[in-house]
Amino acid sequence: MKFFILFPGLLLLTKNLFFWIWLWQLKEYHWGRFRAHFETEALKKILSSFWRVKFPVFTKKIIILSFLGFFFEIFIFIFLFSLPEELFLFWFLGVFFFSPLIFSLLVLGFQIPTDIFKKRILEKAKQKREKFGENLLVIGITGSYGKTSTKEFLATILSEKFGKDKVLKTKEHQNSEMGISQCILKELRTEHKIFVVEMAAYDRGRIKLLCDIAKPKIGIITGINQQHLGVFGSMENLLSAEGGKELIESLPEDGMAALNWDSEIVQSLKFKVQNFNLKLKNIKFCSQKEKLYFWAKDIKIEKEFISFKIFSKDNDSADFKINLLGTQNIENILLAAAVAKELGMSLEEISQGCQKIRPEQSGMKLIKNKINIIDSTYSTNPNAVFAHLEYLKTWTGRKIIVMPCLIELGKASKEIHSKIGEKIAEVCDLAIIATEGRFKNIKQGVIKKGGMKNENVLFIENPKKIDNKIKSFLEKDLSIEPKNDIILLEGRTSAKVVENLLKFKE
Repeated sequence: MKFFILFPGLLLLTKNLFFWIWLWQLKEYHWGRFRAHFETEALKKILSSFWRVKFPVFTKKIIILSFLGFFFEIFIFIFLFSLPEELFLFWFLGVFFFSPLIFSLLVLGFQIPTDIFKKRILEKAKQKREKFGENLLVIGITGSYGKTSTKEFLATILSEKFGKDKVLKTKEHQNSEMGISQCILKELRTEHKIFVVEMAAYDRGRIKLLCDIAKPKIGIITGINQQHLGVFGSMENLLSAEGGKELIESLPEDGMAALNWDSEIVQSLKFKVQNFNLKLKNIKFCSQKEKLYFWAKDIKIEKEFISFKIFSKDNDSADFKINLLGTQNIENILLAAAVAKELGMSLEEISQGCQKIRPEQSGMKLIKNKINIIDSTYSTNPNAVFAHLEYLKTWTGRKIIVMPCLIELGKASKEIHSKIGEKIAEVCDLAIIATEGRFKNIKQGVIKKGGMKNENVLFIENPKKIDNKIKSFLEKDLSIEPKNDIILLEGRTSAKVVENLLKFKE
């Protein structure tokens, strides 16, 4: 019996090893994010790990971890083979049942040498940054949402005036201390004069750490909501990090901060802002609704572009027409424009620079063919979901959304998902929710709002079934011209769903 179990047993344990390494890698080895993954349906998620197959991205770290895990499995089987026949199966099942804990402890144990290595990298990056001194202007961008878009917009605008070879930006997902440090060590060169840095955090004090490395002179707070509240544990901790307190306090006296006034939480913090850093006087608020330092009006949203006019307090103004989807992009353009103007660009020059912005830089791309698809699968947060649903109103055909439930929202999760359900009922004809965590709350919101058939709000996890449901829904009435139908793929939707729908459009 021992030899009969050996090969399938090793396969099962190795599958579990890869699954838990994948999950820890996905959560960036952060205990808070890992814990938040299990804030709903914890038992179901743990049990499903025994049959789900997932593979991590095989970096050097993952390869070493995988070998360590495999050698550990071999050691376990050597031990099991030393046991009497009647105890072998009992102990094997015990090891298999506790493998999530065993492999998680393996990952966490490997973090000790990883942290030592990380500290060396951070120190090297800090030393290299210090050599540039004031010859390098660093712009730090943080917030709960809109960080990547604002970084992309600002870097594009500044490149028009200062040249692409003079402006460096952090790459996709390079927003942690290791990502930013690697960017400094590998990408930063003497010809760079401006460094645009996206800063993310999941702990209080992390943004301050990033500022100690990058030394920003200008800071941007894109907006604040409950995203990652489940990780931070409290709104106070979230406001300290992604809320911008640590970034603003790290700016020098002659620095500048741009804040998004249209974020309600930013508005509520206005009276506290000067208490963040008494030496910083240059704080500028931007809005689509009120006349502050920078504001926008005459806003027009079309299927494939947005147009508006920006005004500044110094009586400068310019018209903007940009190939972007949805009104949510305007607040990010305003923040980027406020910084660009601080660096000597006129609004007319900024408007010209915006012509180089591509739709995918906003994380929202329109794919047109037999059927229209909005690909917004880069990442998601509550504000993005509401904004993207609002954008769907520009389309006159049938509207479909495919999205997972949002994660890391903590105590606010139920209320937010209920409100998403209300917005779906207002806008969509079909909603497919690809994860079960807060599906009931979304459906409750749909029922509360009314106006949408309850049977058109579905939990479907299987990518092929999602594809078939959308096809059958659209084929119910073949007399309707599909050119105005639209499918919104929101959030971390399964890659297989995206692949199936892209085939369907052909």
